[in-house]
Amino acid sequence: MSEMIELAFDSAKEDMQKAMDRLDIELRKIRAGKAHPSMLDSVKVDYYGAPTPLNQVGNVSTTDPRTLTVQAYEKAMLDPIAMAITNANLGLNPMNNGEVLIISVPVLTEERRRDLAKQAKAAGENAKVSIRNARKDANDAVKSSKDDGASEDAIKAGEANVQTLTNDFTKQVDDRIAAKETDIMTV
Repeated sequence: MSEMIELAFDSAKEDMQKAMDRLDIELRKIRAGKAHPSMLDSVKVDYYGAPTPLNQVGNVSTTDPRTLTVQAYEKAMLDPIAMAITNANLGLNPMNNGEVLIISVPVLTEERRRDLAKQAKAAGENAKVSIRNARKDANDAVKSSKDDGASEDAIKAGEANVQTLTNDFTKQVDDRIAAKETDIMTV
């Protein structure tokens, strides 16, 4: 394989991996009905005027499958943390007992589970679009390597390698979406 074709392949692989990483982040945001500390990863707390990630101002843990607790590093931060969680539109209502915030994660209805499954599928489709765009860019670069003296066989082999890579990443997306849907639909 010519150097140009290898660069195109490596670039496509990197772009496809970035799409998978984004998919993982999106899937983590989709709540499956069980309490998990990562549910609050997107929450930013007003910490003395600066928006700060929740995990830097308090410790988030689970006490049971339906309850999260937030132990603030400073007791004065309990109210700002509660306000930040409420304002994050996660459908969670923290209760302040003076020591920690207790957050009960509501049970998901069947309709809400279907909506979340649709969200997961949409995130998967977005990842597949990114993967296909990376494939297109790589194939364009492989085809343009003909101008640099690459043989027809090298170009065909390069395109086949890119397609194999695309198929692998697409299967990974399908597997992750299926696992997430199973997780969401399990009561």
